Amino acid sequence: MQSLRTIENWPVPTAAAAVVRADGSLAGSHGPLDHRFALASVTKPLAAYAALVAYEEGAIELDEPAGPEGSTVRHLLAHTSGLAFDEHRAMAAPGTRRLYSNAGFEVLGDHITKATGIPFAEYVHQAVFEPLGMGSTTLDGSPAKDGVSTVRDLVRFAAELQAPRLLDVRTVAEATSVVHPGLKGVLPGYGIQSPNDWGLGLEIRDGKSPHWTGAASSPRTFGHFGQAGTFLWVDPDARAACVALADRAFGPWAVEAWPPFTDAVLAELAAR
Repeated sequence: MQSLRTIENWPVPTAAAAVVRADGSLAGSHGPLDHRFALASVTKPLAAYAALVAYEEGAIELDEPAGPEGSTVRHLLAHTSGLAFDEHRAMAAPGTRRLYSNAGFEVLGDHITKATGIPFAEYVHQAVFEPLGMGSTTLDGSPAKDGVSTVRDLVRFAAELQAPRLLDVRTVAEATSVVHPGLKGVLPGYGIQSPNDWGLGLEIRDGKSPHWTGAASSPRTFGHFGQAGTFLWVDPDARAACVALADRAFGPWAVEAWPPFTDAVLAELAAR
């Protein structure tokens, strides 16, 4: 895909990208697909998927208590537990505000560790990385931000999000539907969004503006970006997903580069 070659113009030391169709076939790729990049918050969808495996295995329930008083696993996944961004401190009552929280995902990881008796890093490996063949992906540290992976591995995960094999399709549909609709909140890097819609560990585009996806991205687009200069989106209307990883921290360069990149990818897919 010619559109993927534009990553060569990004002001970053290293970048790689790929597009995978809903049927799991690779539409195109560019850059070093086996280069391991820090994922930052693109770790969260991987951690969330492991949590959903734990739910389907019966180890946890989405509506069981977890986190601050009144909070549940569902609240933690949807950034509505009330926990602060990077502190284990309650800032709001559960379900009342969309407070993007790394701390919430760390509490979630601890909760699953206690429920399963398996350290979370090992659980996500067994539940997600190993069955999907993501042999170059590790999560040693915070379930919110310490994943390391490659484009080649994340293509496998993006294919799973579009045609689930590890989870029931109804569970993935729930994860990619808005949890607690209507809540406003800050989307890191893009300011206050009203509403700031999220599913279970996945951000949902809806009508957000400004946004890290493209102007042509459908409202049903879901995914995540990371402060390490990384993103993964799935656009169900385009029947495709895109992974792009770089090794420069998110900043004005990404705000400027990512949306036209995504629009070019979507235009090329539509023209095929």
